[in-house]
Amino acid sequence: MSKGYYFTRRGGYHKKATPYRSGFEDKVITVLKDASIPYMYEKHNINYKIPESEHIYTPDIVLDNNIIVELKGLFEIEDRKKHLLVKEQHPNLDIRFVFQNSSNKIYKGSKTSYGDWCSKNNIKYADKMIPISWFKEPEKSSKGLIKKKTK
Repeated sequence: MSKGYYFTRRGGYHKKATPYRSGFEDKVITVLKDASIPYMYEKHNINYKIPESEHIYTPDIVLDNNIIVELKGLFEIEDRKKHLLVKEQHPNLDIRFVFQNSSNKIYKGSKTSYGDWCSKNNIKYADKMIPISWFKEPEKSSKGLIKKKTK
């Protein structure tokens, strides 16, 4: 399949309308660009281990002050597990979430929302857009962030 297409979870290929992984990411990043706010999109890797195997987590956005921002529409169990492992293995990193809707439940019938899960796990989060205050915070530790090699 050629570049510009992606395979969906339900099967089949669809043409990408944006260079980002979702329309939500595209929307947030467009606002950042329009406001001339510096950011890096998927330019860092963070190694983490799932017991007995190594994996790589690529943050959506790393702000100039090293705050890591993950943009989430859906927040599935695999993501929640991954982020708890990354947090445990890299406690110095400041990883936060911006949800399309933090009131969404973590699964059908659950009383726990995405925001509740973050609060329980002492993770900062916001809805819809990155709060301006996050950009104004002092620089955080970047120990654990590995820059991707650029061509």
